[in-house]
Amino acid sequence: MNVRSTLTWTALTLVVAGSSLAPNGHAETVTPHVAQAVPNAVDETLGIRVPESKLARDAAQVIRDTETELLFQHSMRVYYWAALAGKRKGLSFDPELLYVAAMFHDYGLTAGYGESHLRYEVDGANAAREFLRSHGISEADGQRVWLAIALHTANGISPHMEPTAALLAEAANMDLVGAGFDDFTAEQRRAVEAAYPRPPQFAEGFLQTLYDSLKHRPETTQGTGLADVMAYKDPGFRRRDFSNLMRKSRWTTGQ
Repeated sequence: MNVRSTLTWTALTLVVAGSSLAPNGHAETVTPHVAQAVPNAVDETLGIRVPESKLARDAAQVIRDTETELLFQHSMRVYYWAALAGKRKGLSFDPELLYVAAMFHDYGLTAGYGESHLRYEVDGANAAREFLRSHGISEADGQRVWLAIALHTANGISPHMEPTAALLAEAANMDLVGAGFDDFTAEQRRAVEAAYPRPPQFAEGFLQTLYDSLKHRPETTQGTGLADVMAYKDPGFRRRDFSNLMRKSRWTTGQ
């Protein structure tokens, strides 16, 4: 087993090792859980609650044990933006699955993937699916979360998928670049930020986190907005030129 796999499964087994399957198919965890993190005042203001199930608490525990505070707070805000958007649009979604997707959507940026050459979105999606399997969640629901995480940076695709994927991508864009900012009321924005602050230096901190995780696998950023991060942080980075690839392909050169 390589270093990346070892580190990743160390994090996941913090939850799995102390669990047994309950009759409902979810894990009955006997280790301590993360305390409910959301202040009651925020719940009442927003009309949105973080799921209180063992599945949700275990997901939060994994993320707390592996992600930085910046990523954890971002993931919590993403859950709220997603749930609020779903409520506003009258969409039917599973809050537990949406919460797990939000918790794991940046998991591929954690230290355990320092040797990975997969797209970080796929690393996070794989970890989320294994986490859900370990808790007895169906393969169909695991695949739903996998697709939501794997495609959350693919602008133009996720909005046409089922609600978990559409809402996760929308919420991530809201928290990162303010897309749809005015679709949320000032009261909603204040409530979420009061519970899970977005510090003034968030943008630079998040960009640095992306770069630190992607600089050893720059090939995975090509064709995505993540290539912009690489170019911003590394003056020597060169974006792939698709037109040039076609013009110099074996088909064109005859070699």
